[in-house]
Amino acid sequence: MKARAFSYFRASTVEEALDAHAQGGDDARYIAGGQSLVPALALRLQAPRRLVDINHIDELRGVRREGEWLRIGALTRHCEMLTEPLIAEFAPLLRAAAPFVAHPAIRNRGTLGGSVALADPASEFPAVVLALEAEIEVAGPAGRRRVRAEDFFVDLFETALAPGELLVAVHVPLFNPGQRIAFDELARRRGDYALVGCGISATCADDLITDIRIAFFSVGNVPTRARRAESEIAGSRLSPDVIAAAQAALGEDLAPDDGDDVPAAMRLHLARVLLGRLLGQIGGAT
Repeated sequence: MKARAFSYFRASTVEEALDAHAQGGDDARYIAGGQSLVPALALRLQAPRRLVDINHIDELRGVRREGEWLRIGALTRHCEMLTEPLIAEFAPLLRAAAPFVAHPAIRNRGTLGGSVALADPASEFPAVVLALEAEIEVAGPAGRRRVRAEDFFVDLFETALAPGELLVAVHVPLFNPGQRIAFDELARRRGDYALVGCGISATCADDLITDIRIAFFSVGNVPTRARRAESEIAGSRLSPDVIAAAQAALGEDLAPDDGDDVPAAMRLHLARVLLGRLLGQIGGAT
């Protein structure tokens, strides 16, 4: 199949993009890397009458430190997560997740903003920004605002973005020496969607975990914080008993659906296995 005919507008500023989208109304879509949108257009799963190209908006590019935050522009490519020194220094969990995202050809075009805005529940970066307690900067007809990651992901492929709004940047609290991170996923083949994946950010004092954030993906309609498991760990040392208690608590945190290929019970089992591995890494680094 081929995409339905559409008009095309190349924006050079955020304001131009917002205006162009407003002119198209409900029949407009923003496009950057296009790694999800272009296949949907080709299959006519989406059929907008106007595409607003945001690839040439300088404001959406670049990574820089702003006080106690790292601002990552929405157009930052997945491959830049592996090469940008500021991300390696101040947001290493994003760097740890990047090699698991699809394949090099997709990482060379796909953008952080596109991944977060799409909110695919099987994607790595939405879960990572949740684990990092990031804030999402959004521009729209009513002005600009920042939305906490935990409030941004609403339901399956649904976010807090209002019609016409554009994701501008992701703001991540700066990593500090007292933190530890771990990331991994289980998939049939490298580059496939994960059967289950997890990112962890923990704050440590010697071998004591003072704070921990655990975010899973591929276990529900949205990336999911394992808050009950977190409560089993915070304030404790990562002994085998504590890890086992956190694994058991996932039964209260996660409610995966039965799939045609992976039953819910199997996905929950894999989540417990993965959590044990990652907590072992966190404990070994303290």
